[in-house]
Amino acid sequence: MSLPMQRVTLITLGVADMERARGFYEGWGWRRHPASMDGLSLYQLHGQALALFSRGELAADQGRPGAELGTGAMTLAQNCGSEAEADAVFDSAIKAGGTVLKRLERAFWGGYSGYLADPDGHVWEIAFNPGWPLDADGNLTLPAP
Repeated sequence: MSLPMQRVTLITLGVADMERARGFYEGWGWRRHPASMDGLSLYQLHGQALALFSRGELAADQGRPGAELGTGAMTLAQNCGSEAEADAVFDSAIKAGGTVLKRLERAFWGGYSGYLADPDGHVWEIAFNPGWPLDADGNLTLPAP
C-alpha cells in the first residue's frame, strides 16, 4: 500500500472580519487572487494557496456549526534568505497591522526568529535559518542530516 504524499496544498484561516483580514494581508504586500469572492479571499503561494474564510462559515463547512474556532495553537512560518530580509518582512507585517509577539532575535538553534500575530490572532514566525537555505524561488527543502 502506498502512502499519500506529504504535502499541504491549501491553508484556510478562519477570520472574524474579512475586510480587516484582507486589509492586513494586502497591506503586507500579498496580492489577492482574482478567483476570490465576497466570503473567500485567496492568495497564491509557492505550490499552494492561502484562503481567508469567515470563522462561522468555516465551522459550518467542517460540519461543526456553532463551534468556536481558536487561534494560536499552530504557527505559520515564512523563512527568509537573510536577517535583513527577515527584518523587512517582519516590519512590513507590523506596519500592515500585525501585532508583535516576540521581536526578531538570535535563536538558540543558530538562526534569527520572531513572532507576530495577524488581526485574527493567527501566529506567524518570521525567520532566517542559515542551516535551511532557500532556493532561488524562496522554496525550502530540508537538508539531509
